[in-house]
Amino acid sequence: MRLARRILIWAALAAAIGVPIAAAAMSPQLAWRGPIYIIAGFAGIVALGLVLVQPLLIGGYLPGLQAYRGRRVHHWIGGTLVAAIVIHVAGLWITSPPDMIDALTFTSPTPFSPFGVIAMWAIFAVALLASLRRRLGLRPRTWRIAHTVLAVIIVVGSVAHAVLIEGTMETVTKVALCTLVVVAAAKVLGDLWLWRKRGTLRDSSVARQ
Repeated sequence: MRLARRILIWAALAAAIGVPIAAAAMSPQLAWRGPIYIIAGFAGIVALGLVLVQPLLIGGYLPGLQAYRGRRVHHWIGGTLVAAIVIHVAGLWITSPPDMIDALTFTSPTPFSPFGVIAMWAIFAVALLASLRRRLGLRPRTWRIAHTVLAVIIVVGSVAHAVLIEGTMETVTKVALCTLVVVAAAKVLGDLWLWRKRGTLRDSSVARQ
């Protein structure tokens, strides 16, 4: 039963990310796009999938990747997420510099652009803080609060950016993936809050004894 459960969880995760990518690969809009634009677009889809993986890792929900191992993979996935965003932005810059300038300066008429840019800077900020955490001497509580706030911004910005774009991603699979991202993030935040609350209550109880 444990093996079947592990296989089911990993298969569900693979389908949640793989099906939207496969559906996008069959989009008729790709026929009018150049290779750089296509690579940039799919890098964005992969990034959205990685945003789903991150809370599952930190929450210890993926079999075989709990505790320390899960945190280590979380760090590596974070680096991969940054690389995917860089490819996404660089590819779009090469294919359409004026549009990217408008997006980065928040002057683009498209409603999805600001959300994507905000999520991008939040991802970069988390990566920077993670790499400089020891040098900056951040306390665990300070790091936790900063990481949580930025993670919420990343999830909200990424989902809004993806939902508002009418591009190569197929609508149903895109909405499904975005819904899973929100649910996973909310689940982790809720579980961590309960865990810390129980820990605080336990410490208070011990102190009164």
